[in-house]
Amino acid sequence: MTFVINGPVSEDKPICSAKGCRADAVWVLAWNNPKLHTPERRKTWLACEEHREHLSQFLGVRGFLKDVVPLAEWEPPSGESPSGEPPSGESAADR
Repeated sequence: MTFVINGPVSEDKPICSAKGCRADAVWVLAWNNPKLHTPERRKTWLACEEHREHLSQFLGVRGFLKDVVPLAEWEPPSGESPSGEPPSGESAADR
């Protein structure tokens, strides 16, 4: 399985992927666009408490959301680097 963290991420202080948000991330939203990715691939967005529901709905209505996991419990595969783009070129928090 491939995991990619999307958004401004550092090991010291991961932040929310929502557009313009600089809050600490506490959730990992794992997603997959079946038109672009193999079924086992997972890309991720990070979310603060305030934006978890909005980002989950954004991915969910498109059928992309696969899992929501607390950041403290997230275990990305070793060797993965932070990268990725929101689906369809849209911002993570387009409203």
